[in-house]
This record gives sequence, C-alpha cells and structure tokens, in this order.
Amino acid sequence: MSNAFDSIVGIYHFLFDRTPKGLESRPPKARKNNPWSRDGIPLVSKIRVETDIQMAIIKALDLIGGLAKLPCRNEQVMVKPNFNSPDPFPGSTDPLFLSAVLQLLLENGAKVVVGESSGGMWRPSRKVARKLGVESLLSKLGVKLILFDDRPRDWVEVKVDGDYIHKVTVPKAAYEADRMVYLPCMKTHSLARFSLSLKLAVGFMHPGERRFLHSGDLEQKAAEVNLVWQPDLIIMDGRKAFVTRGPEKGDLVEPGILMASGDMIAIDVEALKVLASYKARNNLLPDPYASPQIATAMRHGLGARQGQYLVVS
Repeated sequence: MSNAFDSIVGIYHFLFDRTPKGLESRPPKARKNNPWSRDGIPLVSKIRVETDIQMAIIKALDLIGGLAKLPCRNEQVMVKPNFNSPDPFPGSTDPLFLSAVLQLLLENGAKVVVGESSGGMWRPSRKVARKLGVESLLSKLGVKLILFDDRPRDWVEVKVDGDYIHKVTVPKAAYEADRMVYLPCMKTHSLARFSLSLKLAVGFMHPGERRFLHSGDLEQKAAEVNLVWQPDLIIMDGRKAFVTRGPEKGDLVEPGILMASGDMIAIDVEALKVLASYKARNNLLPDPYASPQIATAMRHGLGARQGQYLVVS
C-alpha cells in the first residue's frame, strides 16, 4: 500500500508542481577560473579505490592540486549530491561517500550545507532523504540539509542565453552559495544517455519547470541548465556504475574508481570512456564528444575543448 501511495504522490508532483510567479530575477553567476589545472589545461584525476574512501578522496584531490585550491574557509559551500530517488548507490550518492567529502570540507573551515531536490516521481524530497538515511547522517555531522521543494518561495529566476533554455528557476540558497561542490554518480540514463556532472544540475531546476525538459531535446536542455552557474569542484564516485537503463536502476558494474576535476566536460568525457568500456546495450555514442550533452556544453564554453584536458593518476 505504501509503494502504491508513494507512486500516486510522485505522479501528482510530476504533473502538477508549478513554478511560483513574481520571483526576483538574477543574472547568471560569473564564470570562475578553474584552479584545478596545469599550465591552463584542466586536470582530471582518476584513481583506484581500495578500502578507505576518505583517503581515496584526498588522493584524488591531491593529484589535481589539493583541497587548498578551493578557498572555502568561512565560506558557504553547497554540496550537491544525487538523491533523485531513494535507490541505493549508484542510483543515489553513497551516504558514506557524502559523509567523507563533508568531513574534509568541514576540516578545511567551510560552512557546509547539502542541497537537493528529487525527481518528480519520487518527491517530496524529504521522503527520499529519510529513506536514504540522509537526515540522520547530516544531523550527526552538524550539516544543514536544504531540500529545495520544502521552500516554495525561496527561488529566483535566472535568464540564460541558451539555444533551448532562456530562463531557469533555481533555489535562492544555491544561487547565493559562495562555492559549489558536485558529487555525481556514474551511470547511464534511459532518456538522457547518461547522468554525470552536467546532468546533476537538473536537480537545481524548479520542479515545475522540469516537465519542459521532457518535451524534446532533453540532453541539450540538461546541459544548458549549467549556464546559470558552474561548480567549483566535482568529485565523481565511480566505484559502482550503471551501464544500462538508469537513473535509478540498471545493470551494475564495479569500475572501482574515483575521479575529481573542476571541469564538467573533461570529467564527463572521461567517465563516458569508462562506461563505454563495458559491453552493454545502451545509448552511449562511440564518440563522447558527439553526445548532445557534451556537444551543447562545448558550444557554450562550459568546459574543456575537445581533448584539451589532462588525466592524472
């Protein structure tokens, strides 16, 4: 009965959530220089994970210059995981991985919050957070959890110069954060081919606007959401991955890797190479740069040009 009721609630949210009227308008946030680079070339670290996830994260960050390159002391840092649904990792961010990242940021003096909004079929996000144990985890760490759909008026409109999107309604709390850290999973997506760092930004979009993404050109629109802002740092958990279907379920593989970068295109292309290395029936294209998400992001200058990044391990 509970599952049936949850499904009805999810369908209601997907169909009837509406964007509030009369919101304040803000410009896109200024683009920042990528500190995770060498001689102007973006870096992507790729390492094997043994057992200690926090030590693996530290190693991945050290390879691209260390967490000290992220000026976060006394600054508001919003961490964006992937809690689209209440499914276990890699359907959702592994809570232990999230906890390890949060502890590192706290140790470096950041004022950390976690922000997220789940997908329409699984909202309200509070329900997803409880099922995944996120509320209790963050409570123990003393980290605030901001679930965007809990705040019906805490949104701003941002006009962007996209080919498919011209306005995005995003949480005020996310817009006003000093720094942004993305924690994407590594997985294919039944509608958008893949869900990596570029796709993660859809979780910032007001639920009432997300239906528009599914009216056509989903992959291009998902990339253009990133015209609002770009993350300071991306840490991708590729210990496990889906190589079919997605985003919540799929055929599971275990690449056993962790990647870190300040460049969405570079890290997503490198992740696509990992996903494509498995024999699986999916919609991934032989050339990652031909993928509409990547091609659109490149057209808008949202990251590295084709092949213009360096993998360090």
